[in-house]
Amino acid sequence: MSHSRHRRAGMVRSHTATGGDLTPARQGLDAATLLLADAGQPVTGLAAQPRRVMELCLPGVLSVSEVAAHLHLPGPVVRVIVSRLLDSGHLSARAPFVPTASSPHSAEVLRKVLVALEKL
Repeated sequence: MSHSRHRRAGMVRSHTATGGDLTPARQGLDAATLLLADAGQPVTGLAAQPRRVMELCLPGVLSVSEVAAHLHLPGPVVRVIVSRLLDSGHLSARAPFVPTASSPHSAEVLRKVLVALEKL
């Protein structure tokens, strides 16, 4: 397949996956946003890609980037799909958990890790 044909196929697939809309209705979704599926929401009636997102998220929590990787779709396309599923109540989104340094020894631990990495 030629490069231009491959590129067109990707554009068509993205267009098809989102129903032609490439702008997510929700702001603040990024690659690290965690997605949780509501098992009580029916997946019947959902288009193929939204249904697949639900199937991926039902067993546990996945990030937007993990869903994109599983679907082999660009992040912006997945954000459009996820945005619609959030609006319909099929998914909920959480900011990623980022632990804060609470120990006074955190800087020292980081220095030791850095020294150990430099020795590799």
